[in-house]
Amino acid sequence: VTVRDALNQALDEELERDERVFLLGEEVAQYDGAYKISRGLWKKYGDKRVIDTPISEMGFAGIAVGAAMAGLRPVCEFMTFNFSMQAIDQVINSAAKTCYMSAGSIAVPIVFRGPNGASAGVAAQHSQCFAAWYGHCPGLKVVSPWSSEDAKGLLKASIRDDNPVVMLESELLYGVPFEMSEQAQSKEFVVPIGKAKIEKQGTHVTLVAHSRPVGHCLEAAAVLSKEGVECEVINLRTIRPMDIETVEASVVKTNHLVTVEGGWPQFGVGAEICARIMEGPAFNYLDAPAVRVTGADVPMPYAKILEDNSIPQVKDIVFAVKKTLNI
Repeated sequence: VTVRDALNQALDEELERDERVFLLGEEVAQYDGAYKISRGLWKKYGDKRVIDTPISEMGFAGIAVGAAMAGLRPVCEFMTFNFSMQAIDQVINSAAKTCYMSAGSIAVPIVFRGPNGASAGVAAQHSQCFAAWYGHCPGLKVVSPWSSEDAKGLLKASIRDDNPVVMLESELLYGVPFEMSEQAQSKEFVVPIGKAKIEKQGTHVTLVAHSRPVGHCLEAAAVLSKEGVECEVINLRTIRPMDIETVEASVVKTNHLVTVEGGWPQFGVGAEICARIMEGPAFNYLDAPAVRVTGADVPMPYAKILEDNSIPQVKDIVFAVKKTLNI
């Protein structure tokens, strides 16, 4: 099942399950979604539940937040999260802070979703990763799926959650097929927000990633395994609240840590993981400094070869693991 179909399934099931759920965004209805995530939903549920909006992020995000405050459960799609900057006041000031500022009397059950991070050949204004931006803000939950199972389970959990959730998808994963268990195909399947998943057990080094780089980590682990290095690969799934306990338990076992992300290095997700490990009980188990593998500290270039060099590749992860293990 592709990630695209998994997301479509999740939206379909949740629209059917709860009539307060509706989807709005640019091109989501008649065009079936810019990335065909909402394929068939407008035909099935009509204008009231699947709504095409004008090209005004601040406008439709504001409408969605107001609808959530009034008791509906909107799913607000950004064509890419780069465009959520137009609406960041709505996401942070209107959605994230309201529950706290109203002493818990006003819930804002909304999901902001869309592709985040690098795609292919769309240059700096369409390739930024916002995991660290949104992960920085109290009041939001931030999820970042990798596999089809993650995508379906996390979207369903996000829609059912009474807090605002930012769901950061990857455009490059939409067409990628993953195995989905019988359990994951069921209508009641959800992935709990705030729980990481160990994708591969290992004993020598812990690799922590979210979204597309999880796949790179597994590829790097396969390469390293031929050289006798067993990597434990952790798929974070959730950026906030971060499941640091799973990472700590792994570091206690492997004594080495490498974080991998597509975003920029400064104040990034990897930086946060390293800081939390340093502050916590797992620090004393580290046999070497933690190493970060990140995107390059530049606005994303357009040229293919420069783009490839700005995004963490399998070889970069292999290099980082060898560095931390002193091979």
